[in-house]
Amino acid sequence: MAHCGGGEGPNRFDSTGTLVQWVDRGEVPDRMMASHFTNGVVDRTRPLCPYPQVAAYKGGGSTDDVATFVCKAP
Repeated sequence: MAHCGGGEGPNRFDSTGTLVQWVDRGEVPDRMMASHFTNGVVDRTRPLCPYPQVAAYKGGGSTDDVATFVCKAP
């Protein structure tokens, strides 16, 4: 995805906020959302899934929308 070097893959996510909700509120995350920005506008989102799960496309809708993906075992 080339997300580590400023590529086209989603490379921003809120790990701190997710951890705060887990610790302070007891809300265990089932995934985190990663976003890609172009000129300050979000143009792609994907789920970050807990290992060993992976993001899988549901087969319908935009591949740039986190809602069209599920986390599942490989």
